[in-house]
Amino acid sequence: MLEIVFPDHTNHLGTLFGGTALAWMDKAAFIAASRYARRTVVTARSEQVDFKLPIKQGQLVEIIASVVEVGRTSMQVEVELVAEDLLSGDRELCTRGRFVMIALDARGRPAQVAALPGSTP
Repeated sequence: MLEIVFPDHTNHLGTLFGGTALAWMDKAAFIAASRYARRTVVTARSEQVDFKLPIKQGQLVEIIASVVEVGRTSMQVEVELVAEDLLSGDRELCTRGRFVMIALDARGRPAQVAALPGSTP
């Protein structure tokens, strides 16, 4: 996903508000898990979100999400925020976190998902 940091996304320091960053990350984790499982998914938890560098107003943010582990009904999704200066093209990894998503069946109950390709049972 791509987002641009506008003034309404920033805190009093002119950098991306942490809550907005988390919302973007959760959305990307949702999309990645939904595409992997081809089911409805919900967020079970977020783990170890590290804010390494601030993201400034006017920067482009690339949100990269990948399913990295799969349980019976859960998927762990690694999400990174990479900020890019649109004028120079300089890019930096700013934030990284992991989200646990649960697949649901039509009744809203946890549903089994396929193992990651190449993993052992």
